[in-house]
Amino acid sequence: MPQFLKNRRGVRNWKEADEWLEWRGIEDIECITPDQAGVARGKMMPSKKFTSNTSLALPSAVFMTTISGGYPEDGNGFQYPEDDGDLKLVPDLSTLSVVPWEEDPTAQVICDLVHQDGRVVEFTPRNVLKRVVAAYAEAGLRPVVAPEIEFYLVRKNPDPDYPLVPPVGRSGRPIGGGAGYSIAGVNEFDELIDDIYHFSEGQGLEIDTLIHEEGAGQLEINLRHGDPIELADQVFMFKRTIREAALKHETYATFMAKPIQGQPGSAMHIHQSVVDKKTGRNVFSNEDGSESEAFKHFVGGMQKHIANALVMLAPYVNSYRRLTQAASAPVNNKWGYDNRTTAFRVPRSDPAARRVENRIPSSDANPYLALAASLACGLMGMRNKIQPEAPVITTANEDEIDLPRGLLEAVDLFEADEELHQVLGKQFSSTYAAIKRAEFETFMEVISPWEREFLLLNV
Repeated sequence: MPQFLKNRRGVRNWKEADEWLEWRGIEDIECITPDQAGVARGKMMPSKKFTSNTSLALPSAVFMTTISGGYPEDGNGFQYPEDDGDLKLVPDLSTLSVVPWEEDPTAQVICDLVHQDGRVVEFTPRNVLKRVVAAYAEAGLRPVVAPEIEFYLVRKNPDPDYPLVPPVGRSGRPIGGGAGYSIAGVNEFDELIDDIYHFSEGQGLEIDTLIHEEGAGQLEINLRHGDPIELADQVFMFKRTIREAALKHETYATFMAKPIQGQPGSAMHIHQSVVDKKTGRNVFSNEDGSESEAFKHFVGGMQKHIANALVMLAPYVNSYRRLTQAASAPVNNKWGYDNRTTAFRVPRSDPAARRVENRIPSSDANPYLALAASLACGLMGMRNKIQPEAPVITTANEDEIDLPRGLLEAVDLFEADEELHQVLGKQFSSTYAAIKRAEFETFMEVISPWEREFLLLNV
């Protein structure tokens, strides 16, 4: 066995990659990268070609595509670049892992994108998150995150005209709701969950905990805290893994924010803290254990900018069906101690683990962009020393809704926040907004059952 495999280090160079592939008998490699929706795009090739310094490229238009496969039109600050050519895929060898659900020995590697002359591509999601993390580094800081991802298991549904329904578990009965933290609820899907664990272990993905949530067939996976880019990579890979494990059991796994009417929505909560790069100390706590000014400013930045960044946390029309007063999701920009009705919850912890949980993002969000947006809001708060409002100790999600009610309103707010664009990158910001406007237009072409039921014979 190669020495670096014994030490459990990630692959660091092409020599180690060649040894890694040979040791496992890998035949094919998937070179993948997330698009704006978080969908895996890329190319597959024989492993020998992968290690022979082959140049890989993708059209830049891949990262300007809507979820339905269309493209936005020029306008509202967006225009297609003149150098609209191919972008080079640069494999991040530290992400090299097996694809455990494939029958033939197959590996996968996450890639970054650069222009043909080597310049970083500003508008690709992984690079957007790297830009935000670099902004923290310039201030001598390092953000730490821990995502929690909710999703539903549903019966196979090839016809989109029919509503989704919960699956049948091992008991032979359809799964019902109200099973939050139920071990029996988890056990209904023992074999499927075993495959999730096996597939995850094969890729080096670490699950902290897995629970059954309140919804019928709704599960949640919590990941260990760590570097934002590594954790975004893990969420990206976990989504693929969970979908593949579900398909193996003739079931769909969906990360839609609100897949089933009358059931809770699915969130991607993000726990966030910030450490000093030199000392490794959590800057949210003073030496005596009290809350620091940096902590307060981080919360203040979240409160001020989160509505403007919401389109990156709730990216689709369906996302806003979750953000209603009738749902269990926060619809405000309030914060509080261990208060799950606020947008920003501060969990009980010792001073070294003091953190802020952003409860707004939905599970349909691209993890790279959700993390980038959330961390950007906190960073702007620390830069500008924004003071937060007083913490809320009462139920906060029954008051007035503080967030945009729909996609277009969220895009308008996003386009107006110039400071946010400076942190995220202007080319990304204009591209992303144009994609969201185009997606809304395609949604408006569809006539819903509600319209046929209440308007057909009544208006």
